[in-house]
Amino acid sequence: MIAREPDVLLEEARDGSRTALARLLSYVEAGADQHRATVALAYGAPAPYVVGLTGPPGVGKSTLTDRLISTALKKGQVGDEETFDQVAVLCVDPSSPFSGGAILGDRIRMQGHATDEHVFIRSMATRGHLGGLSLAVPDALRVLGAANFPFVFVETVGVGQMEVEIASAADTTVVVTNPGWGDSMQASKAGLLEIADIFVINKADRPGVRETRRDLEQMLNLGSQGEWRPMIIETCATNDEGTEALFDAVGEHRTFLDGARLVEARRQRTRAELDKVVRFLVSSRATALARGDEYEAQVDALVEGSTDPYRAAETLLGAP
Repeated sequence: MIAREPDVLLEEARDGSRTALARLLSYVEAGADQHRATVALAYGAPAPYVVGLTGPPGVGKSTLTDRLISTALKKGQVGDEETFDQVAVLCVDPSSPFSGGAILGDRIRMQGHATDEHVFIRSMATRGHLGGLSLAVPDALRVLGAANFPFVFVETVGVGQMEVEIASAADTTVVVTNPGWGDSMQASKAGLLEIADIFVINKADRPGVRETRRDLEQMLNLGSQGEWRPMIIETCATNDEGTEALFDAVGEHRTFLDGARLVEARRQRTRAELDKVVRFLVSSRATALARGDEYEAQVDALVEGSTDPYRAAETLLGAP
């Protein structure tokens, strides 16, 4: 298949072509030749407002996200700020060790929106992206923003380190739990205190809601106190109960993030993203240097005792 130029695809995506948008995201996801050109175009456009949802598998994130899509489209606004008439969803899954694709694919529970012209759903896996998901996700979010999606949900599959990093790429991060979920020590280890803006106790029709809320409150009391105290919302996504209250909570957090706070939060996040890119490029360069005749010559010199590892490394790096 002949690769098409990103600038042409972006114009088509802005005109409503889902096929063109999917191709651009494939460039980003696969780290293809057109990746850099796609990213350059995307970062020239305004960033979307991103709501991240994370939590252990089985807590009902996909069903909850499905309900939130409907609520978001009905409201058409988050807080007193962004207005929108279409929503994008990025589902971040671990890669299948066999196919390299997303294990859960395009989330069966969201298929009710699959034919909705106002909704774009994409599953994302590591695939061939050289920098991994921690680099691919911010790029994909900017592509969605450049394609005229001002509001994006990002759903991750768990609360491991990678998922925490991805969730921290959001403007508002929602951590989903169940009654009887974990304890405060496990939550702290997962980094949830640092990234959560809103806690959700989903499946709130089950026993143990009161105890889970108490544990979360205690966890928050023991944590550092910032300007924003994470809210705790109870939902039952299967019955669409509490979904609107959750979206309103997202709106409250958006309102809290007035102009200065949002700019500073995004600046800090951009700094972290740039740091990852710098580290990745330096690592790639080091890997490239660690082979070839010049490298082998330095190995021979080390074996002979005519140099040391630091001088050898400086020579390979071209240091004076």
